Amino acid sequence: MKFEVNRDVFSEAVSFAVKLLPQRTTLPILSGVLIHAEGDRLTLSSFDYEVSAQTSITAQIDDPGTVLVSGRLLNDIASRLPNAPVTFTTEDAKISVSCGSAHFTLLSMPVEEYPTLPEIGAQTGVIPGDAFSEAVSQVAVAASRDDVTPVITGVQLEVGDHDVSLIATDRYRVAVRTIQWDSGRTGETESAPLHALVPARTLQEVGRTFGSASTVSVSISGSSERELIAFHADDKTVTSLLIKGNYPPVRRLFPETVQDHAVINTAELVEAVRRVSLVLEREAALRFSFTVDGLTLEAIGSEQAQASESISALLTGEETVVSLKPAFLLDGLNAVHSEFVRISFTKTENPNKPGPVLITGQTSQEAPAADGYRYLLQPNLLLR
Repeated sequence: MKFEVNRDVFSEAVSFAVKLLPQRTTLPILSGVLIHAEGDRLTLSSFDYEVSAQTSITAQIDDPGTVLVSGRLLNDIASRLPNAPVTFTTEDAKISVSCGSAHFTLLSMPVEEYPTLPEIGAQTGVIPGDAFSEAVSQVAVAASRDDVTPVITGVQLEVGDHDVSLIATDRYRVAVRTIQWDSGRTGETESAPLHALVPARTLQEVGRTFGSASTVSVSISGSSERELIAFHADDKTVTSLLIKGNYPPVRRLFPETVQDHAVINTAELVEAVRRVSLVLEREAALRFSFTVDGLTLEAIGSEQAQASESISALLTGEETVVSLKPAFLLDGLNAVHSEFVRISFTKTENPNKPGPVLITGQTSQEAPAADGYRYLLQPNLLLR
């Protein structure tokens, strides 16, 4: 096997192929990248039985063939090669990588032991790359990182004929974003919605990778034993096994209407939260007092440090006091891609236990944003 390829193109392709490989694996063979050279195309693939990545680039191929090489080592080498064409040759079990004055010799891994990549089913729909990437970044942050409950470590995709909703929760907050998409269905009868629970880490990588693509093709397929989702754009494909289990019915937690709310400049609130929370101890909450005069943030960190700050806020309805964890609040605020944010206050039967706050975007102090993003955050109990 022998080929020559542009250094930058090759480095980008290797980087894509190894991004989703596990840091540690009990099977060393799964840490490899499979390189297949044929015609004028070089295909790089990785697969660990749960997630696969594949990309194809143009190369000058003198001797076609297939080889398996350590993915992370090849990525480290490719990212540091000098600015010159890369020549890649194999002889028996040895691989030679040359670029300018740099030369590397690597050992190949047994190709025959490498698993076959999963087959991709028919296309389910197409979504704009930028909208998809933005939605993933807004929602995935709310997914749980606790593997004790695997079902909430994923992002639930609810796929309809004309839109797709992304939902994530870790029990303390819920994030939802709905975006338009093209399912290719033209009939008047609405199809039954599809549900796909995708690991949040995988979806975040897919969102970052395909953010610059004009469109992303999505395929959801497989049997009940092995359900699979695939994302494809610009000669790149990622597949992932879906998480099994029933996602909690978190949509019902969102109130249909909320009377009391405050509208605040998003950037001002973010900066105020960051400043005032500097004196907080870990896991402590900030106290937010919403009045007709504005919003006051208070942090009682310890006997040595306290902080407070007041900023402008337009309040509609009753004056309200809530305690919110700053890290969770900032996650929601940073996902609001509009100048203003609306914080709506729900109620419970217990006056000492405020209901969740609903965070949505505002294009102005009067007009709500129409981006379909909602973030529901559970306050801490107020100390009375």
